[in-house]
Amino acid sequence: MNYQETLDFLYTQVPMFQSVGAGAYKPGLDTVKALSAKFGNPHLGLRTIHVGGTNGKGSTAHTLAAVLQSAGYKVGLFTSPHLLDFRERIRIDGRMIGRDDVVDFVDRYLSNGSDSLKPSFFELTTIMAFEYFAKNNVDIAVLEVGLGGRLDSTNIITPDLCVITNISLDHTALLGDTPEEIAGEKAGIIKDSIPVVIGESSGAVRRVFADKAAGCLAPICYADDLKGYVSAEQSDDHITFSGTRFGDIRGELCGDCQIKNASTILCALDRLSELGYRISNEAVAEGFANVCELTGLAGRWMKVGDKPTVICDTGHNTGGWTYLAKRLETYGDRLHMVIGFVNDKDVSGILKMMPAKAHYYFVRPSVPRGLDSGSLAEVASKAGKKGSVWPDVKSGYENALSQAKEGDTVFVGGSTFVVADLLAVIEGQ
Repeated sequence: MNYQETLDFLYTQVPMFQSVGAGAYKPGLDTVKALSAKFGNPHLGLRTIHVGGTNGKGSTAHTLAAVLQSAGYKVGLFTSPHLLDFRERIRIDGRMIGRDDVVDFVDRYLSNGSDSLKPSFFELTTIMAFEYFAKNNVDIAVLEVGLGGRLDSTNIITPDLCVITNISLDHTALLGDTPEEIAGEKAGIIKDSIPVVIGESSGAVRRVFADKAAGCLAPICYADDLKGYVSAEQSDDHITFSGTRFGDIRGELCGDCQIKNASTILCALDRLSELGYRISNEAVAEGFANVCELTGLAGRWMKVGDKPTVICDTGHNTGGWTYLAKRLETYGDRLHMVIGFVNDKDVSGILKMMPAKAHYYFVRPSVPRGLDSGSLAEVASKAGKKGSVWPDVKSGYENALSQAKEGDTVFVGGSTFVVADLLAVIEGQ
């Protein structure tokens, strides 16, 4: 198979959560362990950092990778989902896995009998990443949990450090209906004697993490108790963190949630330093300031247009919208919201949080589980949000641009896949 044929195989022959949702979710680690064995258990030779949580795990994983790259380490980075290119999921020092490497892995998967295991898309790509990192002798691999933690495909590793960013209600049909149940699943990445950093936690959720860590004899650190900086000053295109152990830092990521993420990241860097990682003040400053360039991160309060200003963000659950809604509310009636969702999210809960005065353009993301824009408009109307209905992101976005004045702001989001569609429009794909 050539590269395009290989992608078609991955997208159509292997169950893919990005497309079909819960039908692609395979709880349990037996299949991924057997698949890894078929490829020589590449994960056993990797040093890793494991990053889980409901929101912020992508930003946290990318920033940790950026700092470690800046410190001189050869860094593998495994994240999901991708926005435009499948290869975004697997990177070394910011460079995507080669097309030939993807083709070669899938060819060997089909020829060595691994297909009889019937892995999911995520199980297969997890082992692809592990083998690619091992083959290229990375110094450290930063791995983002795909879904949950305890039964996630990435959870066959024994990392140097575990990081859990926060807990909010998401994927409740698979992970549980309460924050405590979801925390129990996320806490499944905590390992015997392996240090763990918890980002945001309180009350019963914190007790879940504390009990799990105690049972594993795992040293635990709560980032929101330590904070990691004296002050955080936010501007339109960066956040300045003053008084960190690593000096004053300018953070490229400037969404409101990044202030919380920074505490988690700084705490994790402290733990890594204690484990013997060589992380200079200069490396921390470089990683925070240039995370997008260094790792390819996109879609986090990302400015993609001027006159009108166009912002996109991949926030897709109530936890993420806790931060987005507050910031967007400040734009008043000069805000145009191009909004779409997939059909397994708490749409009504998120819509209730959205700004009351904005102009809305309801769209459908181009994935099979995308929520019909007409159905979205009906739910939105019950939440007090009314607007126009468009069949896809492109038409809704173009209409928002035509309606917006020079000083207005167009926001595009609601789903990772809406952002992916927007970036495809902007790049002319």
